[in-house]
Amino acid sequence: MSDIIKLLEKKREEAKLGGGKKRIDAQHAKGKLTARERIEVLLDQDTFEEYDMYMEHRTNDFGMADQKYAGDGVVTGSGKINGKLVYVFSQDFTVFGGSLSEAHAEKICKIMDMAMKVGAPIIGINDSGGARIQEGVASLAGYAEVFQRNVLASGVVPQISVIMGPCAGGAVYSPAMTDFIFMVKNTSFMFVTGPDVVKTVTQENVTQEELGGAKTHTSKSSVADGAFNNDIETLQEVKSLIDLLPSSNREKSKNIKDSFQDLSPDYSLDTLVPENANKPYDMKELINKVVDNNYFFEIQPDFAKNIITGFGRIEGRTVGFVANQPLVLAGCLDIDSGKKGGRFVRFCDCFNIPIVTFVDVPGFLPGVSQEHNGIIKNGAKLLYAYAEATVPKITIITRKAYGGAYVVMASKHLRGDINYAWPSAEIAVMGAKGATEILFRNEIKDKKKIDKRTQEYTDQFVNPFIASKRGFIDDVIRPHSTRRRIATALENLKDKELSSPLKKHDNIPL
Repeated sequence: MSDIIKLLEKKREEAKLGGGKKRIDAQHAKGKLTARERIEVLLDQDTFEEYDMYMEHRTNDFGMADQKYAGDGVVTGSGKINGKLVYVFSQDFTVFGGSLSEAHAEKICKIMDMAMKVGAPIIGINDSGGARIQEGVASLAGYAEVFQRNVLASGVVPQISVIMGPCAGGAVYSPAMTDFIFMVKNTSFMFVTGPDVVKTVTQENVTQEELGGAKTHTSKSSVADGAFNNDIETLQEVKSLIDLLPSSNREKSKNIKDSFQDLSPDYSLDTLVPENANKPYDMKELINKVVDNNYFFEIQPDFAKNIITGFGRIEGRTVGFVANQPLVLAGCLDIDSGKKGGRFVRFCDCFNIPIVTFVDVPGFLPGVSQEHNGIIKNGAKLLYAYAEATVPKITIITRKAYGGAYVVMASKHLRGDINYAWPSAEIAVMGAKGATEILFRNEIKDKKKIDKRTQEYTDQFVNPFIASKRGFIDDVIRPHSTRRRIATALENLKDKELSSPLKKHDNIPL
């Protein structure tokens, strides 16, 4: 018995070394942690349960029979983050460059299947050169098996991808189908075809960073949801996000008992909106003053900055926040904000996370570029997502809510549960100046008459009271009471039930 135990310990030590000390040192020299070090940072101490530590590839072609490493380039298992069960895989770049083989894929699929069975989040740490060329179609089949499970797990358990090295070719499509993607600045890359292929086919000279680095995917393509300075910071942010999310679609948004409970009025909010309706203000200030402990986890902060999305807590309950940002494009909705907001709202609805929406939107962004690039369908994504969502929806109009954009932003007409307005709210088809120039175009040359008509329109329509009279606004509230009113609404709606017509699935405008 002692001999087999010694053999076991020897095999464990060999497996933990991955591709060997030389390759581990090379990984560290790039400023990157190893696969096991990443898991150690991510999970609570002594909670990692590893599976398939001794699994090896089964190919003998191209001299592979003599090149076998225990674990075959990926570390898989379960563990806990702040006491919450998660399943994790971490690709090991020191073993065949983290390339995916048939066995490698089987290990990933096994923990994905287990996560779906028990209802626990899946975290994938990607650091791979792609498909293992020596295995040919077997490695491609492995990717397909992973992709299929990404689709099956979608809306069942949260899936988070952490890109901590290269992720190229077909490998990018697994992260693309997960809920959130985080990258590390300067050391992680994602692209379908690399710089060399791009140069050959299109004659464009581009670096890895320019083509598929963290900055590109967080600010231009919207592929990634956040980018951080190094491996440790990135993993800490993932832990913070997991802490805010339910484990599966079986859970409802729950109260955390020891969370900050103070609901005292914040009178500074009474002066947040400027007297001048054309002057911007920072909507993030409102969000930060409403959430517990002033902690807001923003999603895609560097993309479509005219709309804000992210998570926070109200009285310990996780809430998804969507808000127009008057500081950027005056808060107008455009193509990018439609995609960003729509996807976020749908995630919240998948996982029973209530949605709070702060509205200050003058309309949709005009322009030939917007129309030609599909603002109609892309704007409809956000509209569709709100209309489809059955979770508690609370909306607060802080200032402008004009035209179709008013309807899109979680209005009462899209099954909004509680819709509030601040006294500064302006709910109308359009702004007073534009409206009077259309209604009284015959008087447009007479400035005094137009000014008078504009004031009449403002007094009659540019306020929250017409909408209130029709029941489209449930109450006009004082800004300083916003946090308390949201908390009360969330408590009242915690057992909300709302069903939609039976269907196989919907057909969102993509």
